[in-house]
Amino acid sequence: MSFLIEQLGVWLWIIGGFVLLLLELLAPGVFLLWIGLAALATGAIALVAIGPAADWLVWQVQVAIFLVLSAAFTITGRRYANAPGDNDSDTLNRRGDALVGRTATLIEPIVNGHGRARIDDSSWRVAGPDLPAGATVRVLSATDGHLTVEAA
Repeated sequence: MSFLIEQLGVWLWIIGGFVLLLLELLAPGVFLLWIGLAALATGAIALVAIGPAADWLVWQVQVAIFLVLSAAFTITGRRYANAPGDNDSDTLNRRGDALVGRTATLIEPIVNGHGRARIDDSSWRVAGPDLPAGATVRVLSATDGHLTVEAA
């Protein structure tokens, strides 16, 4: 192994980094990305350090740099990838919660507190005051596939 690292030197890190990035494209999981970037960064450090002043940058030091960068990139990358942001994933598995505040049209009248409304291409069971079919309602809340509405 040390022979391979000594012979290929900088190019081993650069080629290895691109191979890892390619593998990330083929089997996405956002893990090989950080290791691939660490390999490319290690190659860049080794490339800049080429010359007589680079005697300290033996292959063992390069491996240590790679391991430290892999850990740092993985921790930092996961922190930013999992950071809360402005996206719809908060209500991804709670579809009804995403409808709160929207308006809908009744496709069946609300009689005795129950009816049906259409929102986009879906039909929902609704509860609210008695209203005729075709009335516009506003969604107040969502519970167990039922929407509570009021006249809009």
